[in-house]
Amino acid sequence: MFEPRLPKYDWGLRVKAAVDLFNDGSYPDQAADALLVAAGSQGEIVQVGSHEEANLPVYLVEFAGCVVGCLEEEILPL
Repeated sequence: MFEPRLPKYDWGLRVKAAVDLFNDGSYPDQAADALLVAAGSQGEIVQVGSHEEANLPVYLVEFAGCVVGCLEEEILPL
């Protein structure tokens, strides 16, 4: 079994989306594959967790009222 990868970023950090973020089914009131957050949009990390099967950090980022789960490669610190 692998040790979970430690997160690079901490909650409260201001970030921007490195890529466009689309609905993966997490928002049932939005169309499948709808654009949720455009690349370059700014937000703040509100929680840090991990994907247990993949041993990867997952960040909940609030972008203008929309909270989206992001991987490290999908966000950049400001």
